[in-house]
Amino acid sequence: MKLFFDKYQGTGNDFVMIDDRTERFNEKDSALVARLCHRKFGIGADGLILLRTDKDYDFKMVYFNADGKEGSMCGNGGRCIVAFAHQLGIFKEQTTFNAVDGLHEASIKEGAMVSLKMKDVDAVEITPSFYFMDTGSPHYVTYVEDVADFDVFGNGRKIRYNDRFKEQGTNVNFVERLSDKHLFVRTYERGVEDETLSCGTGVTACAIAESLSNPTMQGISSLGFEVGFEIRIKVMGGELAVAYHKNKNHFTNIYLKGKAEKVFEGSIEIK
Repeated sequence: MKLFFDKYQGTGNDFVMIDDRTERFNEKDSALVARLCHRKFGIGADGLILLRTDKDYDFKMVYFNADGKEGSMCGNGGRCIVAFAHQLGIFKEQTTFNAVDGLHEASIKEGAMVSLKMKDVDAVEITPSFYFMDTGSPHYVTYVEDVADFDVFGNGRKIRYNDRFKEQGTNVNFVERLSDKHLFVRTYERGVEDETLSCGTGVTACAIAESLSNPTMQGISSLGFEVGFEIRIKVMGGELAVAYHKNKNHFTNIYLKGKAEKVFEGSIEIK
């Protein structure tokens, strides 16, 4: 069978996108998914995403990690499927879609800029050495110096496979504060089991950690209303931004912002 696909990337996080509104793709065939994502023997990607119909929303996102297993929410993948759905004519400017972690809202503007609403976060584990939270996927966040020269693979793998996380797994983010409201983040991703050029749920977690650790971002209004912030985040594949409202340790209206672009389209024979 000939499988048609599109390849998208969001700040270097790349995905095989499949229009599966007829639901012909065998989502149980993890070996096929892994082969399609393989960079030597397949198309090559950090993950594979199926776009399917949804009875309540514009579409449904089904995400698979590069190892072939269905994954938790992927922020950059979510931005890319929004751009893909826009290309397919499913919506014009604003959309709502279903994903493994529930409903998401998004919009797209000229220049392929996608703004994706993420889930609320109100449970953050705070320790002297790291932050841990679920932003759609589990994330471990720790601050380091000179992240550009840091051994992300070696140190990330140690944490991902330590006694606490080896069963469930976790993504591991290493953060350097470049300036006020500007971070540099590198991420080891479970499922890919390597560093990726960008991780959307990861930078979201890092923005939240920064908001909890940076004294300039601690305050709430005297009336107790949520205060809005936006943090720019440098990743190996470009620049992203995370905007959110904060009331103490409760984070709402979280938006992941950045470009999502089509790289190429093609077809591949599968058995």
